[in-house]
Amino acid sequence: MLNHIWLAMLLTAMLVAGITGNVRASVDAAIRAAETAVTLALGLVGVMSLWLGVMRLAERSGLVGILARVLRPVLSRLFPEVPPDHPAMGSMVMNIAANMLGLTNAATPLGLRAMRDLETLNRHPGTATNAMCTFLAINTGSVQLIPATAIAVLAASGSLNPTAIVGSTLIATCFSSAAGLIAVKWMERWAVFRLPNGPVAASTPTPTPMPLPESAVVPLASATAVAESGAGASPRPMPGWGRWLLVVVGLGYLAIAASLVFPEWAGRAPDAADMDQPVWVRSVSAVSVLAIPILLSFFPLFAALRGVPVYEEFVEGAKEGFQVAVKIIPFLVAMLVAIGFLRGAGAIEGFTNLLRTPMEALGFPPELLPISLIRPLSGSASLAAFSDIVKTFGADSLLARTAGTLFGSTETTFYVLAVYFGSVAVRRVRHAVWAGLIADAAGVVAAVVVCRLMFGGG
Repeated sequence: MLNHIWLAMLLTAMLVAGITGNVRASVDAAIRAAETAVTLALGLVGVMSLWLGVMRLAERSGLVGILARVLRPVLSRLFPEVPPDHPAMGSMVMNIAANMLGLTNAATPLGLRAMRDLETLNRHPGTATNAMCTFLAINTGSVQLIPATAIAVLAASGSLNPTAIVGSTLIATCFSSAAGLIAVKWMERWAVFRLPNGPVAASTPTPTPMPLPESAVVPLASATAVAESGAGASPRPMPGWGRWLLVVVGLGYLAIAASLVFPEWAGRAPDAADMDQPVWVRSVSAVSVLAIPILLSFFPLFAALRGVPVYEEFVEGAKEGFQVAVKIIPFLVAMLVAIGFLRGAGAIEGFTNLLRTPMEALGFPPELLPISLIRPLSGSASLAAFSDIVKTFGADSLLARTAGTLFGSTETTFYVLAVYFGSVAVRRVRHAVWAGLIADAAGVVAAVVVCRLMFGGG
């Protein structure tokens, strides 16, 4: 399927470039896109090394297994093909949590790790499994608690209430997530998308996880048998004093979070803009701010208390960052060149003009068409389109808030497909691309409807 889509993008770009006379511009855009692809991939090396190292500590200490076990009832229904104690479960949980908090720098490396874990269960290398497609659908329509980038653009443009889109984005992403999951589960049953029935090729050996206890979920500090991937000695039981230390550290995290939500408690003068926000908005913002510092301090501490050599294991995990980043370069080049070719040829602008009249008849603001069409293709281009809407119509206008909600509730689907599937050399993506686009479309429609209901003609 991706073969046909990619070829169609190139041929369409060439046809439009010939008609509009933008041949030189389209070629320049394609070459710049190829350079951007390499820059993006190499730019991921550092952050991927960081988070893969942290993920290694979470695995070796048993945290991944605990997280997977806590969410086992939900994950087992969404991913019936994945064993409940498999490392992929923990990887996916951490990726989904990072996406919900808007921690893109952490979510991408964790998502790549999840795809590599899922690949160990793939009986048809080169072809996306049902679990991979479901995971991609969740990523493209993931519930967003804090649309940090959109809020930052509105705030920088002088919005009086830049966080007004938090609620609208949360509602819109609930619709996009539901649409993506329904679509991916429905289409995986279609004959055209079924997995091949031919001979099964050899795949990467599946990591042997440690057995999990059959008992119900136990508290974090008292868990002694957990899942882990890779070889090595089992982590030792948590000492009694270690449990108390974790409690003290946890209380410290809560105290810091409380000081961010209620700065007057810490003797700091509250920011007037912040105090105008509801307590729940300030609470979610505090979680977003503290999420990464907590992960970077709690995971190594927990691992050390369980006898894991934290520095050595972190370095072992970080070594994988460069290898994964280099592996996705060809896939990024292919996709971004096609997108750049289309943009340079003027195909996206022409398609927008073609749809303007029918969209107006349906009540869809034509000013939102460019960002709606560009969003699945390019994050930077859609951000530029969003910024232009804010600048043209005002940061507190209905169009600006709708565009911000749309930006926060949709995803760069083709970029995600190229990066995630490219990391495991999957070329047959089956129904993943359609599920992702359906999730995006649902997010766009929901953004328009929800913002119209919430903000009226504001």
